[in-house]
Amino acid sequence: MLDASTPEHSAQPSTEAPPIVTFEGVTKRYPGIIANDSIDMEFRAGEVHVLLGENGAGKSTLVSMLSGLQQPDDGRILIDGVEKPISSPADALDIGISTVFQHSMLVPSLTLVENATLGRKWWQAPDRAGTAGAMKTAAERIGVTLDPMALTGDLSLGERQQAEITRALMRGARFLILDEATAMLTPNDAARLGELMQRLAAEGMAVVFITHKLNEAVAYGDRISVLRLGKKVGGLTPEELKSLDAQEATNQVVRLMFGTQGAQSGDAERPDMSTVDRDAKPTLELLALYADSGRVPLSNIEFKVWPGEILGIAGIDGNGQKQLAAALAGQAPISDGRVVLDGDYIDRMSIGQRRAKGMRYVTDDRLGEGTVGTFPMSINLLLKEIGEAPFWRSGLEQPEAIRENARRQVRDYDIRTPSIETPIGKLSGGNIQKVLLARELSGSARVVIFEKPTYGLDLANIAATQTRIRETAQSGAAVILISTELDEILALSHRIAVMDQGEIKGIVENTDGARHKIGELMSGVKK
Repeated sequence: MLDASTPEHSAQPSTEAPPIVTFEGVTKRYPGIIANDSIDMEFRAGEVHVLLGENGAGKSTLVSMLSGLQQPDDGRILIDGVEKPISSPADALDIGISTVFQHSMLVPSLTLVENATLGRKWWQAPDRAGTAGAMKTAAERIGVTLDPMALTGDLSLGERQQAEITRALMRGARFLILDEATAMLTPNDAARLGELMQRLAAEGMAVVFITHKLNEAVAYGDRISVLRLGKKVGGLTPEELKSLDAQEATNQVVRLMFGTQGAQSGDAERPDMSTVDRDAKPTLELLALYADSGRVPLSNIEFKVWPGEILGIAGIDGNGQKQLAAALAGQAPISDGRVVLDGDYIDRMSIGQRRAKGMRYVTDDRLGEGTVGTFPMSINLLLKEIGEAPFWRSGLEQPEAIRENARRQVRDYDIRTPSIETPIGKLSGGNIQKVLLARELSGSARVVIFEKPTYGLDLANIAATQTRIRETAQSGAAVILISTELDEILALSHRIAVMDQGEIKGIVENTDGARHKIGELMSGVKK
């Protein structure tokens, strides 16, 4: 994570700078919920305006209205001081509002340069060469290396996020919305993006930055607004941010968000190493595993995970972590090597057979891979058990059994949903994650792979998810935790393996000095 102990605000926002967009009493309702409740807010030129709040606090709805995807039910939106509804995404672009959403909006079957040409005049042949050059130039501004001709579907989520940011910069917007834009970036790229936000603000652009990382908010924000349960409950002005040190500002924001003191991810003590008996048989063992599918092939992967152990997988996103998870779960083929679970070879088994043996996978792609957005939450809880008893009998659905399972999981995992029949795509990211956890952790889980499990979550859901991970290990399962957040890995893992270019560069015991050793492995200084 970024070091925000000494934030430097390059932008010097003026309180006299005119707001580009003003919300006056803006309210947005959905069935059974008020997503935004009488929001008054100004977004000024020359400021990085940070929006904070738990999942479900109303941030995404507010961004949707700024982007023209939704319109308010009550209140007014003013553009440059004049009432003007943002009726469509085209209106937003005409106004100069460009948005990078938390979930990728790129078309997987197209190249990056083809994605960048979408929406342009249909009667003119796209200038792919010119667009590719502009993309490389924009990418260089944020320190990102992109291949414009790369197929989008072959990219990791982090690389897609970087491409989205690059595309937004290419539009030359005067109002830039970054929705969890740093969530999938490396620490260095995130720091460069923070510096870029401040440069853009200094040049007169209005930047809206949504993040769950409070250190980023304090380090890069000129103004902070906090939403809770659909209402704006307070924030920090530019003057207050300048007068407070990073810890004081963070404490004030936490009090606004939760009404109490809180801790960031990574503040927990290291796990008790004595709880893992390595004289016992390992639950999972990988023997010289190779896999050629995906952009980064896996090469000679070997490790063991014991009952009750959490093995963290660290490394910069896009270095084979996704391919490793898919290969273990049976979603991608293995070209050579063996996978042993409780003494049995499972590398030739199907996904369903591996699941029956106790192999579970919590994907980071909650909407694209983990769930079917238009299906009810109750059915998404059973996606991997379609046709199986007691929820189906002789091919016929058993509605009451499905409903009872959903009601139990809603209670046990605190899933907040208007109804168990609500399409899962309408839930917040935190509640979609709870559905995935409920589905994968139920039954006899023996090995659970968590891939970036806290990506895009608020502080409360981060804490809840990390508690689930600890409890899973404490129940006797072997856990593989893939994360780009080193603090999270150090807080949860007994050992940490470092991946680079599809290889395990080394495995470190989580004792004193582990952070330094991991850094050496990640940087290639030590093997």
